[in-house]
Amino acid sequence: MSSSSGRFKKSIDNEGILVAPGAYDAASAKLVERAGAEVVYVSGSSVSTSVHGYPDVGLTTLTEMVDRARQVAGVVDVPVFADADTGYGNPINVRRTVEEFERAGVAGIHLEDQDFPKKCGHFDDKSVVATDEMVAKLRAAVDARTDNDFVLIARTDARAVEGFDSAVERSEAYLDAGADVIFFEAPESVAELEEVAERIDAPLLANMTEGGRTPMQTAAELESLGYDIALFPATGFKAVLKTLQDVYVEIVETGTQQGVLDELVSWEGRNDITGLDEIAELEGRYAVEPDEAS
Repeated sequence: MSSSSGRFKKSIDNEGILVAPGAYDAASAKLVERAGAEVVYVSGSSVSTSVHGYPDVGLTTLTEMVDRARQVAGVVDVPVFADADTGYGNPINVRRTVEEFERAGVAGIHLEDQDFPKKCGHFDDKSVVATDEMVAKLRAAVDARTDNDFVLIARTDARAVEGFDSAVERSEAYLDAGADVIFFEAPESVAELEEVAERIDAPLLANMTEGGRTPMQTAAELESLGYDIALFPATGFKAVLKTLQDVYVEIVETGTQQGVLDELVSWEGRNDITGLDEIAELEGRYAVEPDEAS
């Protein structure tokens, strides 16, 4: 399993829980990798807000997500998996979605059973498609992948719409259709998190989004419950928004950045993150000596 998708699948299968922080661009992905994460997640919510400034309500296109995923996969060595929303259409669209993400160098995606336009899984007033429709999408995704290790994560949002038992039944149907991992969105208590793990015999992803319906648990706590992936999708992006908000207000109100210097990465730190020394080394390697005769 030398491919990125193979390494991702192996990490899921290994003992212990896989901690998956969310990134939204190449720079944030570099920082996720530097922190020691074994995988980078491309957050649909964070990408949507950074691309068009609106909430996560289905406005982001396949092209926008794949472009970001390609940029992320191009700067890190660890596997990358991404939010693919509802697959951007019917099963035929899902086929193209899988093809495009595979070509972008992504190791896996998650597809959800919401109706279009989808919403953040912790927003109100969601709706889900029929189970058979989602099953058809997953079958199309399985057929479309050229790498059998490309990880297909099936997300169900049925807990908030049809109830807990229906979400479990859907999860079982999605596994039968070929899903590798189940993403049971928005359990509403620790007891529900535990029941998901007890009733669904498959690798499981838990979404730890701040302020959502699911109570916060540590990765160790989730592992003890039986989960395989702890997802922290937008924590980093929220930190960036808070810092930007504070810094811009300070500059506008005071006319200087002096009061927020401790919130900024240093000049040297920025150059280190962006690899300036590597660029300088390459410039030296390819430098052309001036013509002495001139």
